[in-house]
Amino acid sequence: MTGPRPVVLSGPSGAGKSTLLKMLLKDYSNVFGFSVSHTTRQPRVGEVNGKEYHFVTREQMQKEIDAGEFIEHAEFSGNMYGTSKAAVQAVQAQNQICILDIDLQGVKNIKKTDLKPIYISVQAPSIEVLEKRLRDRRTESEESLQRRLNTARVDMELSNEPGLFDLIIINNDLQKAYSELKEILAEEIQKVQETKKS
Repeated sequence: MTGPRPVVLSGPSGAGKSTLLKMLLKDYSNVFGFSVSHTTRQPRVGEVNGKEYHFVTREQMQKEIDAGEFIEHAEFSGNMYGTSKAAVQAVQAQNQICILDIDLQGVKNIKKTDLKPIYISVQAPSIEVLEKRLRDRRTESEESLQRRLNTARVDMELSNEPGLFDLIIINNDLQKAYSELKEILAEEIQKVQETKKS
């Protein structure tokens, strides 16, 4: 794949990935492009097909996975999620840095490809803070919330594996976390901005 170096952003639900992504896309809308993942889960209220996710059937997604169309894919809470090659190429074709928001399983799968992205993990300061954030959303059943918390405990532990991430951001203070994110991406941002000028 050619184009700017992609960014892999990982971390449990409630760590603040989506908030940080929205800030980044607002401040650098012409520099970053969001890779739209595929999922077999049902859309939440307000989600639009092709914007938050490509909502597909399990059969449709499995067919594309079998055909080698995906960089990574995983199953979580009974639903399939994945990143297609086409989704990344669509962003790179616009001379933008492709952002991939994926789980730890996906990170390990991407490590086996030739994508060579910048790997960033966003973590909550503690499991208690994470639980409060998830409860405050009021979008999960108790069962779903417990599954997410169990996954998060594993995620928080495994994200410290040496060499897995280029940067681990502990999102205790949103502005500080955002500054850390911008700092590691500064070189790539500058390259894209210079290319767009010429």
